[in-house]
Amino acid sequence: MSTRANSSRERILATAEAIILENGFAGTTIDEIIVHACITKSGFFYHFSGKTELARALIERYIQTDTDVFMEISERADSLSEDPLQRTLIFLNLFAEMVAGMNELHPGCLAAAFTYETQQFDDQIRKRIEDGMLHWRAIIVERLNQILEKYTPKVEVSINSLADMFTSSVEGGILLARIYGNNEALTDQVQAYRTHLRLLFDDI
Repeated sequence: MSTRANSSRERILATAEAIILENGFAGTTIDEIIVHACITKSGFFYHFSGKTELARALIERYIQTDTDVFMEISERADSLSEDPLQRTLIFLNLFAEMVAGMNELHPGCLAAAFTYETQQFDDQIRKRIEDGMLHWRAIIVERLNQILEKYTPKVEVSINSLADMFTSSVEGGILLARIYGNNEALTDQVQAYRTHLRLLFDDI
């Protein structure tokens, strides 16, 4: 596929994601996407056969982008310390700093938005969302297990639940940021999770 075609496809995806996060999937039409993406109807259907294929491409793009961000921050954090707890605390700081550095309000989570409208999607899309969430959980679980090899938690804890707490902190933080109109609400939730880990594992 040519660079121009790739550019058109990416423009459609970026435009569709922005509109869906504002209006919902059911409330977004192909015609609306076409107008805002400044593309012809034939140009849209050159890339996507319809809304289902568009949804599949959107969620794949979203999950891959977030995974890439997670891995980039993880690699940077791991290069700054040899201690597993400190590496994770640094990871959370870097994540919070990334959000704080955003010029605009966090647009929202496409995976969460799709989950709210799960009846709109087929089993393949629903499974991809589940797999993406489980993969993100696995990234955090791996970090937590490394911490457990060196540190004893002050209270009994489920590692999966503790990993899911990261996801719920981020997703809840995004919701609060949208309500309050300020990304600080999201960074505060990430920092609260970071504090929880310090209190659970660190000798402070």
